Amino acid sequence: MRLDPDSTSSNGPQHHANGSSPTSQKNGISTSANGHSSPTNGHSSPHQNGFSTSIARSKSSSFFGHDREEVTRLLIQGLGDLGYHGAANRLIHESGYEVESPAVAAFRNAILQGQWSEAESLLFGVDSEADGGGVSISNGHSHHFGGLKLAANANPDSMRFSVREQKYLELLEKTETTTAIMVLRHELQPLRQDVGRLDHLSSLMVCPTVEDMMRQAHWHGALGNSRQTLLQELSRSISPSVMIPEHRLAVLLDQIKQSQIAKCLYHNPSTSPSLFTNHMCDRTQFPLQTAFELNQSDGEVYIVEFSHNGQGLAASGADGATVIYDTSTFQVRHTLREHTRPIVYLAWSPDDTRLITCSQDNKARVWDASTGMCLLQIDHHNQPVSTACWAPDGETFVTGSLDKQSQLCLWTLDGRPSYNWAIDYRVQDCAISADGQRMVTISSERQIFVYNFVTREEEYSILLRTKMTCLSISRDSRYMLVNMADNEVQLIDIESAEIVRRFLGQKQELFVIRSTFGGADENLIISGSEDSKVYIWHKENGTLIETLEGHTRGCVNAVAWNPADPSMFASAGDDMIVRIWSKETAPSLSRRKSSAPSSHRGSRYL
Repeated sequence: MRLDPDSTSSNGPQHHANGSSPTSQKNGISTSANGHSSPTNGHSSPHQNGFSTSIARSKSSSFFGHDREEVTRLLIQGLGDLGYHGAANRLIHESGYEVESPAVAAFRNAILQGQWSEAESLLFGVDSEADGGGVSISNGHSHHFGGLKLAANANPDSMRFSVREQKYLELLEKTETTTAIMVLRHELQPLRQDVGRLDHLSSLMVCPTVEDMMRQAHWHGALGNSRQTLLQELSRSISPSVMIPEHRLAVLLDQIKQSQIAKCLYHNPSTSPSLFTNHMCDRTQFPLQTAFELNQSDGEVYIVEFSHNGQGLAASGADGATVIYDTSTFQVRHTLREHTRPIVYLAWSPDDTRLITCSQDNKARVWDASTGMCLLQIDHHNQPVSTACWAPDGETFVTGSLDKQSQLCLWTLDGRPSYNWAIDYRVQDCAISADGQRMVTISSERQIFVYNFVTREEEYSILLRTKMTCLSISRDSRYMLVNMADNEVQLIDIESAEIVRRFLGQKQELFVIRSTFGGADENLIISGSEDSKVYIWHKENGTLIETLEGHTRGCVNAVAWNPADPSMFASAGDDMIVRIWSKETAPSLSRRKSSAPSSHRGSRYL
C-alpha cells in the first residue's frame, strides 16, 4: 500500500526469631529444605539436617562460588514471600542471619506510618553537634546510630526531597495549608532540587478540592499506595547489602529464565520454562508451514488482524471489503461491503464484539462482528481515514486521518465526538497502550507523538530521520514497534523514548509495510516486506531467525500473530492471498476462490 502521494514496599514480610511470628508449630513434623519431613516425636530440636547452629556458623563462607550470607538472606526473604514464615524463622535461627537489621525495619515502619522526622533520622543519622547524633532503635535502650548505608549513586538531598514532598502532600490532603506552606518554604526549598517541581507543588495549594490536588499531583493519598511507592523509591538509593530489594529471589529467577529465553531463538511456548532444566525450543514446533491459503479477496490485501480471543480473523484491502473468518475452520463468517474505496486499516474491539474499518472513502465504519451489520458510520474526516484504535474499556475509540482538520478524534459508541486533539499534522497511525495510560501517533512528517490518554495532553514527541508507516504497542505497555521507510524496524521504550533495538533485513522503501509483536510472550518481532517475504526476529537479541517465502508477488503488506495460539500467524499480500502459517501443514490447502491478478501494486505511497 502506498501513502497519499501528496502526504508529506517493603522487602517482603518482616520475620522474627523470638516466637512472635504468626505461624503454628505442628507436633511430630519438622521441615527440611529438600521437600522431605522427618518425625520429631513431638519435641522441637535445635538440629536440622544434621547441623547445629554452631556448625552452621562454622561453614565455609562460599556456596558454590556465591556468598553464603547473601544466599541465605535471599532464601529467608523468598520463604517469607512464599508465605513460609515458620521455615523462614527456623532458617534465621539455624544460620544466624537475618534479612535486615532492626534499623532497616524501623526505617520501613517510620515511612509506612508517616513518621517523617524519625524516617530521616534513621536514614541519615542525626547531626552529632545537635544532640549527640543518632536515634534510639533498641527497645528504649538509648544508643547512637549514624544512618543507613547508601548506594554508591545515591543523592541524599534528592532522597530528603522525596520524603518531604510526601509530607507536604499529606498535609495538603488534610487541608493543613499553613503547615504545608512551612514545609514548602523551610524544608523543600532549601534543598535546591527541581525548581519546576517546586513550582508545581506550590500550585497545588490553590486546587479547589483535595481530589483535584491528588489528580494534578498524580498521587494516591496517604491511605493509597503512595507511602509504599515512596519506600520502593528510597530503597533503590539504599545499599542492597543493607536493604535487600523486595522479591529479590523471584527477580533473580526471572532473570535466569529471561537469559535462557534470549538464547532460545525459537522460543514460543505457551507455558513458562521450567527452572529444573536448561531451556531450548525445537524449531519443528515453530510456525513455518503454510496451513491455509485464503483468497476470498478481489484485490490486494492490506491489513489482517486476529481477534483478541483468537476465534476470528479479519482481512481487508483494495476491493473495499472486509472478510471475517472463523479460525476453527477458516470458513468465511461474514463479508462486509459498504465501503466504496480500499480499506487500509481495521481494529477489533477489546471484547471482540465490534470491528472498525478505515477507508480511503474518507469514512470509518463500526460493525457488529457477530452479525456483520454496520452499526455506525463516521464521515467526519475530509481525507482518507488512515487508522483507528480502541480505548481499553471498549466504550470509546479514536480515528486518525490524513486531512489537515480534525485529524485525531475520540468517539463514543453512538457516534458522538468526545474529544478532538488540536494538532497540525496528518496522522499515519495510532495506538493506545493496554493499560490505558498513553496514546502514540505517527505523522506523515517523520514524527512520533506520545500523549497521556487520561489527561489528553502531549507528553513528548520524537523527530526521526525518515518516514514511518505503522506502529504497534506491546501488551505490557512498555514498548512501541515502528516500521521505518529505510528497511528498518525499531523497538522504542515508551517511558524513556530510547531506541532499544533495531531489526534489519526486510525491504521497505516505497510502500506501507506492517509489523507486529509475535509469539506466546511477545518475544518475537514479525514484519512483511516489499520482496514478498515474511521476516521474523528474536526480540531480545535482534537475531533474524527466519525469512519465509510463500507469497508469489509484490509486497507482504501486513502480518498478525494469533494471541490465543502461539503456533499460528497470518500474512497478507499483493497476491490477494491471506496465508495462515502453522507448525504443521494442513491435509489440503484451502483455496476457495480464484481471482484475476490485480493491475496495480499498493494503494498508499510513502
